[in-house]
Amino acid sequence: MRAMLLAAGRGERMRPLTDSTPKPLLDAGGQSLIVHAIKRLRDAGINELVINLSWLGEQIETALGNGRALKVNIRYSREPVPALETAGGIRNALPLLGDEPFVVCNADVWTDFNFSQLPAQPEGLAHLVLVNNPDHHPNGDFVLHGDRVNDTPSAQRLTFSGIGVYRHELFSEDFPHRAALAPILREAMQRNLVSGEHFTGQWHDVGTVARLQALRKLLGSS
Repeated sequence: MRAMLLAAGRGERMRPLTDSTPKPLLDAGGQSLIVHAIKRLRDAGINELVINLSWLGEQIETALGNGRALKVNIRYSREPVPALETAGGIRNALPLLGDEPFVVCNADVWTDFNFSQLPAQPEGLAHLVLVNNPDHHPNGDFVLHGDRVNDTPSAQRLTFSGIGVYRHELFSEDFPHRAALAPILREAMQRNLVSGEHFTGQWHDVGTVARLQALRKLLGSS
């Protein structure tokens, strides 16, 4: 199984830190966010990685190279500035992701999720990892009924972690060159083609300077 790390975003809410450093290279716990994600994937046996690049992407490529130092193989999918958003970026990278289902993970997430438990062959077009709603996102994103994910009204909504497994067919439908992932997932949910699981371990979406500082404090770094 191959994996894609989403690293092309501008990180507007992290400014001024991201004016000179791409968000995935920000440090927490003595290593960059993206290196943490790479190691989690590697330790789960996922060694073939694709990273999309846009804003300050050359810094990420310089820092990681071909991945040999981290015992993985990294290839890069380059995008314009501004980036192609999540769905557009994934579709742009499909030629690098092989023919089988692949993992996608946000490069600005810190988690102890065990990627080896993800299904190699999801039932349907996608399998999503959902987490408890953080304070900054109290209303959640989707609903998990058994092992199926939908978008029906419910008080039991959970938050999409940014971790998922996808089939190429999810991105074969016609949609704009620059496109978000959520509308495509919702359309697949209407056809009952999205499965999911509820992860209750450590998960931190490092989307603001305050949340980065909180994670650094948790990990014992300044």
